[in-house]
Amino acid sequence: LPQFAQWAHRFAFIRSINHKAGCHNCLPCYTGYDLTPPDQHPRDTDPPSIGSVIQYLSGERAELPQYVYMPVWLGWGQAFRRAGPYGGFLGKRYDALTTESHPYYDKDSFAPSAGNPQIVRGAPLLPSTSLQDGMTIDRLNSRRSLLQQIDDERRRAEVLQPASSFQRNQQQAFDILTSSKMRNAFDLTLEDPKTVDRYGQTLFGNSTLIARRLIEAGVRFVNVTWDLFWGPVNVDYDAWDTHNQNFKILKQNKLPGFDQTMSALMSDLETRGLLDETLIVVTSEMGRTPRINGNSGRDHWTNCYGSLLAGAGIKGGTVYGSSDSQAAYVKDKPVRPADLVATIYRTLGIDPELRLPDHTNRPVEISQGGLEISEVMA
Repeated sequence: LPQFAQWAHRFAFIRSINHKAGCHNCLPCYTGYDLTPPDQHPRDTDPPSIGSVIQYLSGERAELPQYVYMPVWLGWGQAFRRAGPYGGFLGKRYDALTTESHPYYDKDSFAPSAGNPQIVRGAPLLPSTSLQDGMTIDRLNSRRSLLQQIDDERRRAEVLQPASSFQRNQQQAFDILTSSKMRNAFDLTLEDPKTVDRYGQTLFGNSTLIARRLIEAGVRFVNVTWDLFWGPVNVDYDAWDTHNQNFKILKQNKLPGFDQTMSALMSDLETRGLLDETLIVVTSEMGRTPRINGNSGRDHWTNCYGSLLAGAGIKGGTVYGSSDSQAAYVKDKPVRPADLVATIYRTLGIDPELRLPDHTNRPVEISQGGLEISEVMA
């Protein structure tokens, strides 16, 4: 990571995260909850993600959605929706605005092989928001006013959680239709072409650039996921889940793409005066085995792995925790996912000990009992 390494003075590296909640279980990294679930499907009883808590605390009348998830829902590439980035017991109305995408790879590119995957192109797209022919903003407002009157009458009779969720989604759709800020943030033709090139013009690069544009527009929490796309796009070997040919995949595909995009983001934020007020978190649901398997790959490992924080509120050039000589187990300063979540909340100005009522009306700490890591905080 030669380009990103130039920013080491601005980030803190946590080397001792661990949990026993199961491989590919994403609840710990999104919520801090690290008990093993019965399966990995999202449930309405799950704890809420960090982004959903931020959406909840932002109130019902924020001008823009305060939580955006890109480029597609978690697990889209496997047609398997995974738990983690949702509103959970707060309700679906606090789920992220999740974008759509049509990933592809260059048709004239090389044939993929183990250790040599194709580069995934594309960009996140707002859910379909075009007005039908003949529909103007004035007519849309008129229809909305009539709908509001009907809703008011209904609410006098009964108030239901599903209705409340529907109303928020309705409000979100209307805001997208009428807000030029949101539409413009996703329009990369409004961006300097040189800047677009610096981010890489990949799905991850374009998603990250749009994330910066969303932050500038006023969105508070943006999640960009570099997931896999085996199924819908048929891009073989494109994953961080490197059970095969770990070293080739990282060297030829993953690390160069990450290096280019993340260094562009850091430089861009600093140039625009946003780095000191924007928290950047790079994390995953687990690490990889210290032992190399028979396919030159590394398998699932939750006993010791790392995360990186940079920007607002972070003490740059910091390394926290360490592993043993085999990078297999934590040597000192163990960190639970809940501790990382608590640190993120504190850095964002939110008390990690804040309690919100769950589905049984029991008060639950938003960081799941996590302790903030003060040593990495400025």
